[in-house]
Amino acid sequence: MDLNYSTEELAFREQVREFLKTQLPKDLSESVRIGRTLSKDDHDRWHRILHGRGWLAPTWPDTYGGCGWNAVQRHIFEEECCRAHAPRVVPFGLTMLAPVLQKFGSDVQRNHFLPKILSGEHWWCQGYSEPGAGSDLASLRTRAVRDGDHYVVNGQKTWTTLGQYANWIFCLVRTDPNAKQQEGISFLLIDMDTPGIEVRPIILLDGTHEVNEVWFTDVHVPAENLVGEENKGWTYAKYLLTHERTNIAGVGFSQAGLEAVKRLARQQMHRGRPLIENPHFAARLAQVEIDLMAMATTNLRIIAAAAEGHAPGIESSMLKVKGTEIRQEINDLARRAAGAYALPFASEAVIGDNSALAPPEGTEAVAAQYFNNRKLSIFGGSNEIQKNIIAKAALGGRA
Repeated sequence: MDLNYSTEELAFREQVREFLKTQLPKDLSESVRIGRTLSKDDHDRWHRILHGRGWLAPTWPDTYGGCGWNAVQRHIFEEECCRAHAPRVVPFGLTMLAPVLQKFGSDVQRNHFLPKILSGEHWWCQGYSEPGAGSDLASLRTRAVRDGDHYVVNGQKTWTTLGQYANWIFCLVRTDPNAKQQEGISFLLIDMDTPGIEVRPIILLDGTHEVNEVWFTDVHVPAENLVGEENKGWTYAKYLLTHERTNIAGVGFSQAGLEAVKRLARQQMHRGRPLIENPHFAARLAQVEIDLMAMATTNLRIIAAAAEGHAPGIESSMLKVKGTEIRQEINDLARRAAGAYALPFASEAVIGDNSALAPPEGTEAVAAQYFNNRKLSIFGGSNEIQKNIIAKAALGGRA
């Protein structure tokens, strides 16, 4: 693979940069830069801007309204968006559910749901994890019983990210309690306005409301909202998770984060010299940059294969493990570079009432990002589980 951009790709990068310079709202960019929690309106605004430009769905085939970009163009777009501090596009509909519908959904489902994902009319959340069924997802207990032309759903989902904003949820439900765990699961699309659904907030340590519990009590779901075949949902769930895990790798976020750490380390002094000149810190910084460069190349290869119709296999697990480790290492380096200003409540612990001691540029979101991103190695299938998948596949066992 040629790692140098062609003339056409360099021209595309300039086009993306000009778009971000003129169309990315400055207040949104600043909110992302300092780590401020974005509202639903913030996300919707950026969604509409990208949709209006035709750049909302880089991974979709152009037949469904996608951009028609190749792997390198998608990589450039992600890289430039992260560098410009653009909001992350909410992935649940666009990059998680959509590939499942495009491959396994009916024509009716594709024609109905895909345009509404693009327009923003449907905001999706994910109903996978349950209490006692996180990394061991196949042990889920939410039941769906067929009753005529409906399924009746009862159970609970947890860690439902941004579920407080969603009007639809895609759920894994158990439709055959007597089958082997993976063989008795189905994939349902559920309107969140259906009677019997309750969303309860889970407030995180930093006081933010990002995740939720979702309860189902005798929720009636039309049978036509079943994706694919009954009891085949585990196949669709694994397909979705390969796309989620590749996305979790977050190459663009890590590249932007690494540049931010370098800027911060040049500002912060350690024993009379910039921290970036400290041998131990510089060695850690160099190692994570080498790892990131290698992962970016691997990510390009996997995206290119996906563009040719190949679903990511264990490569997505490899990217998920390495990508989350890199992002957490960058978060830790930022925390160390910020020093006392990385305390969770730096304004009280360090600054007090003295505005002359304002935090250095780049330290505003360090603590929040460090603590929030501890979850990266857990969600989407914990890194320990991913290593088991890689080992089984590499040794010839069943993944």
